[in-house]
Amino acid sequence: MDKRSPSSGEEISELVQDAARAGSTVRVSGGGTKLGWGPPVEADFELSITAMDEVLEHNEGDLTAVLQAGVPFHRAQARFADASQMLALDPPLGERAEATIGGVVAAADQGPLRHRYGPVRDQVLGVTLVLADGSVVRSGSKVIKNVAGYDLAKLFCGSFGTLGVIAEVVVRLHPAPQDPLTVVGRSDDVHALAAGAALLAHRLFEIEALDVFWDHGSGEVLALAAGGAPDKQAAVCAAAFSEAGLEVSTEEIRDRWARQRAMQRAKDGAVVRISGLPAQLERVLELARAVGASAVGRAGVGVSWLKLPNAPGDELVGSIEEIRSALSPWPVAVLDAPEAVRAKVDVWGQQDKGVVELMRRVKQRFDGAGVFKPGYFVGGV
Repeated sequence: MDKRSPSSGEEISELVQDAARAGSTVRVSGGGTKLGWGPPVEADFELSITAMDEVLEHNEGDLTAVLQAGVPFHRAQARFADASQMLALDPPLGERAEATIGGVVAAADQGPLRHRYGPVRDQVLGVTLVLADGSVVRSGSKVIKNVAGYDLAKLFCGSFGTLGVIAEVVVRLHPAPQDPLTVVGRSDDVHALAAGAALLAHRLFEIEALDVFWDHGSGEVLALAAGGAPDKQAAVCAAAFSEAGLEVSTEEIRDRWARQRAMQRAKDGAVVRISGLPAQLERVLELARAVGASAVGRAGVGVSWLKLPNAPGDELVGSIEEIRSALSPWPVAVLDAPEAVRAKVDVWGQQDKGVVELMRRVKQRFDGAGVFKPGYFVGGV
């Protein structure tokens, strides 16, 4: 596949206009960490934004920043850390050079910090976009409060490059937490794990993250305490875990959080993402045990990832269908999986007909000519 690497929004515009005139299709890419997601749909050429890798502004006093879409995520975080600030996102592969800010936004990819800070769209204040006709548009603002115009930034979060090209992103920042503590509650009883997570999720105080882990017949609930009094927060977490019958320890290391993010991805086997309810966490863990999968999840949010071990393609397809049948009507999306598996299943899963029709109308409005990955998204959009 032919690959182009423009260095400005104007160059992106020219390439998109050329593609539209030629009737060509375009696949937008960043660091390439999610090119294996979605159905195996081909495009005529790849538009890489990795050459657009500048931090254009870092407004420390306003806690905002303007980034070109190709900025490596880890480099932006290092820049913010120098000012004791952070972008409250922690996606898989974000700590290494691969993931870019544009790719993280386009895939709405996030890790354990979602518990406190919300999804990717809550961290994005504005975007500069190149649409299918080559027009360059800006939406949003450089300030936290803004009510003018349509919120295209939120629309493009999770659009997977099917509506246009994200060229720049304006993000909100937060003070970086100091001296965080990780509280771990362990058990081989999925009921106790779910109970510990539920007890803590209903406490009226803020922690940075609340996650669950399950693998090979045992699991953990993890809480990240920070803020002005992390030791007091940690004590509340430990008390809740003890009440649920979990074995409790408190640690200052963060290696477990790296594990949580890493288990959202798979180099072999398959990973499915489940969007459910926090109250149904026990059901998800029971299913993981039944199909021989490991699991991680945002215990207070209801989003979980089941990682299926490597197996022949037909076995993986069967396991995916078993998971979907057991959890219907919850959305179950296939993320990492061999191409042969992704060709045999509906990657995005069954969706409400009204939602699919709305997505088709949005696609028609922004990319009626089908320049950006037609047939890739939910419902064949």
